[in-house]
Amino acid sequence: MRGRGRAPGSCGRHKAGGAQAALLIVAMLRLPGLLLLLSLGSVCCPPGARPTLPLPSRRGPPGRAQPRPAAALYQTRYFPQKIDHFGFDQDLTFQQRYLVADQHWRKDNGSILFYTGNEGDITWFCNNTGFMWDVAEELNAMLIFAEHRYYGESLPFGNKSYSDSKHLNYLTSEQALADFAILIQHLKETIPGALNAPVIAIGGSYGGMLAAWFRMKYPHVVVGALAASAPIWQFEDLVPCGIFYGIVTNDFKKSGQCCSESILNSWGAINRVSSTDEGLKWLSSAFHLCSPLKSKQDVAVLKAWLSETWVNLAMVNYPYKADFLQPLPAWPIQVVCKFLKNPKLPDKLLLQNVFQAANVYYNYSGAASCLNTSQSATGNLGLTGWYYQACTEMVMPMCTDGVNDMFEARKWNFHVFSEECFKLWKVKPRPSWIPSVYGGKNISSHSNIIFSNGGLDPWSGGGVTRNITDSLIAIVIPEGAHHLDLRASNPGDPKSVLQARALEVQYMKQWIEKSRQKH
Repeated sequence: MRGRGRAPGSCGRHKAGGAQAALLIVAMLRLPGLLLLLSLGSVCCPPGARPTLPLPSRRGPPGRAQPRPAAALYQTRYFPQKIDHFGFDQDLTFQQRYLVADQHWRKDNGSILFYTGNEGDITWFCNNTGFMWDVAEELNAMLIFAEHRYYGESLPFGNKSYSDSKHLNYLTSEQALADFAILIQHLKETIPGALNAPVIAIGGSYGGMLAAWFRMKYPHVVVGALAASAPIWQFEDLVPCGIFYGIVTNDFKKSGQCCSESILNSWGAINRVSSTDEGLKWLSSAFHLCSPLKSKQDVAVLKAWLSETWVNLAMVNYPYKADFLQPLPAWPIQVVCKFLKNPKLPDKLLLQNVFQAANVYYNYSGAASCLNTSQSATGNLGLTGWYYQACTEMVMPMCTDGVNDMFEARKWNFHVFSEECFKLWKVKPRPSWIPSVYGGKNISSHSNIIFSNGGLDPWSGGGVTRNITDSLIAIVIPEGAHHLDLRASNPGDPKSVLQARALEVQYMKQWIEKSRQKH
C-alpha cells in the first residue's frame, strides 16, 4: 500500500529535512481535525436552506452532486440530555439537537437508521450523507441524525462551553454514545410503532468510529452498525505511525510519474528560498498568499497548509466532479500531478509548479484572488472541539520519514504533543484510553459491524480491512477515497462502490429480519 521511490535518479528524490517543532504541533492537531469528511449530495435542506461553505475564496459553482429524486425534508427537534451521564454530583442538562425524516417510515415493519453525529453541525452531515436517503425507502426506514455534544447547536454550557477545560470536561466519546443511547430510548418510547423497531447505527470517519463503538457498548440499543472509513486502530502502536502519510504518498505516486517526488523535493526548496527576506517575499507572491510570510513560523504554517492540501486531496480523490470541500474535477490528484512531473527543476520553478498544483484544490473555480493559509476545510466542522478531543482521548500517533513518504521527516513525539496540549487546554492527553475502553484489536466478541474502507483513503491504514469474524465484516473499495460508500449515488461511481453498498444493504436487511424474529 505504501510504495517506495522509483529507481535512483529517475525522479530526483531528495532527502527531506527535519521539521520545526511548530510544524509538528500544527500538523498533529490540524490534520486529524479533518477526520470527518462526509459525502456530498443536497438531500436534507429545503430549497434556499442548503448549508454553504463560509469561505469566500473557496466557493465554487453549486450543484455538482446528483440531485435527489424529490426534496427530502426533515424535522428539527431537541431533547434534554444530562451533561454528565456517569456522575451523580449534579443534574444539569442541555438541549441536544436531532433531525428526523420519516417519509419512508412504516410503523408496522419499519427500521431506524441512526446517524451517529460527529465533530460538526448535524445539518451539514445530514445534507451530505446521501446513502442513507438512497436506501431509506428500501428499508422502510426513519432517518435520525443526532448531533454530537459540543458541536453545532448542542452546547452543554451555551457560549461558555469552550471557555475552559472545566466546561469542556464532558466532551468525550463515551458521553456522546450515552447521549445516543438515551435519545434512542426516548424515540422508541414516544414514536408510535417504534418500540420494537430495529435500529442501525451509521457513521463515517469519527462518526464511523462512534457507530462501531456504539454497537460494541450498547448492543441492546442498536442491532448493527455501518462504520465507514473508521480508523478505530489509529491509536498507540496498533498500526505504524507512518501508515497514514504512506497511503497519501501512494495515491500521488499512482496518479502521475514523479508527482510524489516533486512534492518531497518541494520542502527543501521552500526551506532554501525562505532563508532570506527576499525569498519570503518571493514565496508570498508566487503562492498568491493573502498574508505575506514574515518569519520561520509563517513558513512552518505554509508547509503544514500544503501538507493538509495533499492529505485533503487524498481523502476527496473521487471519480467524478464534486464540490464537497472544494469544487474539484474528477480524480483531482491526477489533475494536480500534471503540474508535478519534474522534481529536478530549480527551486523557484519547482515551487511555481507546486503553487499551480495547490491552486487546483483552492481555486479550481478561478474565484479566489488570494490563498489564505489560515483557512480550514469548512466552517461546518467544529475544529476547536476536535483539537480538544485530540488533546484528551483521541490521540492518534502520526509520523513521516521522508523516505517511504513525500513529507518532511517528523517523528511522533508524545512528550512535545502533550506539553503543547497542556499549554492550549490545561489538560494532558491519555494515549492508552481509547484502546483500553473500546478494546483495541481485541474485539472479536462483538458482532454485526460492517467496516468499510476505501483503498485510496489514508484513514484506511487505521481501519479494519479484513474480516474478524462472520459478523465483523470488512469491505474494501479499491477505487474509494474517504467513505465513498456514504456519498449519494452518482453515475460516475465505480463498480466496486456499487457492490459495497449492495452488500451493506444486504447485511442490514439480515440484521433487521433477525431482530424482528425476536419480537
